[in-house]
Amino acid sequence: MLNGNLQMSCSTKLSNTPFLPVTRYQLFKVFAVASRPSFLMHRKQRHLRLADRPADYNRLGISPVEVAEFEDGQRIGTEKGRYEWWYFDAHLDDGATVVVVFYTKPNVSPNGPLAPRITINLTLPDGRTFVKFLDTKAELFSASKSGCDVRIGSNRFVGDLNRYHITATIEEITVDIELTGDVPAWRPKSGHLYFGTEGREKLFAWLPAVPHGLANVRYTIGAEEHRASGSGYHDHNWGDVPMQTLMHNWYWARGSVGPYTVIASYITATEAYGYDTQIVYMLARDGKIIADDDTRVSFERQRIASDGKTGKPVADVTRYTYQDADTRYVVSFEREETILQAILTERAPRLKRIIAQLIGFDGAYHRFTGKITIEKFERDVRVERFEDRAIWELMYFGKARDPGD
Repeated sequence: MLNGNLQMSCSTKLSNTPFLPVTRYQLFKVFAVASRPSFLMHRKQRHLRLADRPADYNRLGISPVEVAEFEDGQRIGTEKGRYEWWYFDAHLDDGATVVVVFYTKPNVSPNGPLAPRITINLTLPDGRTFVKFLDTKAELFSASKSGCDVRIGSNRFVGDLNRYHITATIEEITVDIELTGDVPAWRPKSGHLYFGTEGREKLFAWLPAVPHGLANVRYTIGAEEHRASGSGYHDHNWGDVPMQTLMHNWYWARGSVGPYTVIASYITATEAYGYDTQIVYMLARDGKIIADDDTRVSFERQRIASDGKTGKPVADVTRYTYQDADTRYVVSFEREETILQAILTERAPRLKRIIAQLIGFDGAYHRFTGKITIEKFERDVRVERFEDRAIWELMYFGKARDPGD
């Protein structure tokens, strides 16, 4: 869904702004973060909904069930406040993980103009990690509205909800990816999560276009070339306001275990929206979706401790339990390694870091690897159990809260 490339995203332009003094208005305008004065928060109606009304589907021009190819095309403009990205990750059989994202602009600071970005995160089994960013001119970006065909310079992310081809080069790193889905494109209800008072709602949208598939990847590091295959995933996000004004934190995970594929997320809204929560959940077996009713899912965290670098509460274990009559599915993620910790402002220019400190913004991102376990129970008797490796994340925009909240 989302990824650790966010540490570079505090990039709203500060041209013609003197270094000091910086007014309170400038601070607020630059970051538009959730750390607004409490008197402003309490004026807002606290509201969060995953759109699923007939009127929602009609207005959006989509089906309640079938995903259309245009839904993975460009869905929102590039004017102020709007952002979009197309995301891919894979766990490869050689032990490597690769994440590639094409952005219209840095996604937690979307108030600037079109500012295309590509990121590549490559983690090798020998411990080497590469985090690469490519920022380009607006004229080098193009995207189709009828389907996924995104181009940034000579780099391309193209597909049809089943087969995708992704090519990208940043400095000495090149990836060439073929992804073929084996679970159909899916979205949670309409895929549109709305925050706020109806008629004035703010949007975060999400489409898992390939919940699971086979990824064949060629990746090169200078003259060093590798080829591997493994479990691949692609999703697509867009919205119309900075995410940190909507979301306090979220866990997001995906995994493939035995015959099962799971996508799961637990989202907590900002104080402005009452810290309301939303679960997103999809479970498929043998390529067929068998469970995706978020009202049947509960979420829990265990062994929570403060992260040494970011200071955010991190759970060693996150668990999603789906109950349907006498059948219960329990999906657990147990952290073994934190492969990325990023303070979102750490690579920002000095002035922006100062501004972030002054307004109290200390957002952070974490990416984990470890064990995923899926268990099926019938009338409290366990009838299946599978385990494998998985990757998941914790994004924390807001101030650290009591882990029980």
